[in-house]
Amino acid sequence: MLQPIRQMININFTPFPALATERLVLRQLIPNDAGDVLRLRADESVSKYIDREPYKTLEEASGFITKITNSIASNENGYWVIALKTDNKLIGTCCIWHISAENLRAEIGYELHPDFQGKGIMQEALTMLLSYAFKVMNLHSIEAVVNPKNMASIRVLEKLGFVREAYFKENYYVKDKFLDTAIYSLLSQNFVK
Repeated sequence: MLQPIRQMININFTPFPALATERLVLRQLIPNDAGDVLRLRADESVSKYIDREPYKTLEEASGFITKITNSIASNENGYWVIALKTDNKLIGTCCIWHISAENLRAEIGYELHPDFQGKGIMQEALTMLLSYAFKVMNLHSIEAVVNPKNMASIRVLEKLGFVREAYFKENYYVKDKFLDTAIYSLLSQNFVK
């Protein structure tokens, strides 16, 4: 007898699943990362295409870590630090969120400090994250919501096999203006690791 789809998805971030690639460790966010979170999220080029103001204080970073820790504990999302194996220091993040158990679908998000962009790090990290999402969580599809002007992000998604599903004109109001958004999607059967 077939089980309901709702029971087929595996959403369990306790214990937190550490992941690794050839160069990277994807690990849990911890309080000691607050300085690096601030450094990442204070950078205006990182926040340029995201609906948030750059962080200004260590307290903002610490509050964010507390929020993420609580959401992981309740299995609302998975949020990984991207770190080089050589020093385990936060250089970026990636996450699985907006999990729709009934549709076996979720959204990914990601950010990387500019000092580490253009080196294939995000593609390497997201390949591992997608592998976890499809093979361990049993998701059927993953989406990414992107500002269409963020060509670097779109290139990463397309290299991973994502295709544009939708384009919405001025559907998002942030930072005192309307923005367009594009939705990219990847089905599990089209994921190639």
